[in-house]
Amino acid sequence: MAKEKATPPVKKKVTTEKKDAKAKEPTTDQEAVTDEKTAKTLGQPAEKKPVAKKKVEEATEPSVSSAKEKKVAEAKASSAKKKAVDEEKAEPKVAEPSHVEWAKNPILKPRIEKVTVNMSVGQSGKPLEQATTILQQLTNQKPSRRQAKKTIREFGVRKGESIACLVTLRKEKAEEFLRKALQAVENKLSKYCFDRQGNFSFGIKEHIDIPGTKYVPELGIHGMDISVSLGRAGYRVKHRHRVKSRIGKDHLLTAEEAILFIKDEFDVEII
Repeated sequence: MAKEKATPPVKKKVTTEKKDAKAKEPTTDQEAVTDEKTAKTLGQPAEKKPVAKKKVEEATEPSVSSAKEKKVAEAKASSAKKKAVDEEKAEPKVAEPSHVEWAKNPILKPRIEKVTVNMSVGQSGKPLEQATTILQQLTNQKPSRRQAKKTIREFGVRKGESIACLVTLRKEKAEEFLRKALQAVENKLSKYCFDRQGNFSFGIKEHIDIPGTKYVPELGIHGMDISVSLGRAGYRVKHRHRVKSRIGKDHLLTAEEAILFIKDEFDVEII
């Protein structure tokens, strides 16, 4: 006898019933169309119901916004990292005071290379001779004369005529004379007297202001210009005759260091 087969038609009926129920249920699009038709027949404006496309748009909007938020967050994080790196790079190293550096490395301490004293009379003859004698008495050194570079008729100066005398002092003589000259200006200097390399100049209107000098009617009163050149150990490299070379930037003297050196060594007030 043949085996009895299972009866699948029951399942088919269930599936067909589900399909019929779905077909009977009106979709949102169909409902909107029917509402429009009824409104036309009655002459009333139909209320438009949202179509399925809007649902799709609403579904896509949150995903787009979330992607934008992620990008913005990533950009902010990267910018914050860059700022942190830049701040680390921009943080300057804490520089030690000059006194500490000079104590550790004496080569960096400034020193007086030379002091130049110039007395310009503007004419030859008796005034120039008086100036040379005064300068020789002050410095205990024979001054050298300087000639005019060009002719100036208004002042009665001819080219090649001796119109000034000059003395260059070094080492101990330079320091001794500089201390006396600073007392003549009451130990006060302007910050504008210093240049970028740390050298400075100042003037004395009357030579009798220098302590230890007396007025002599035969010699009169003369003024003078004093120029001080500062340097460091190793500056000889740019002045020697053989194998000259440049001085490194780190070893060059600055105006701030020169002011500090003059304050400490000569008790000068900077105005």
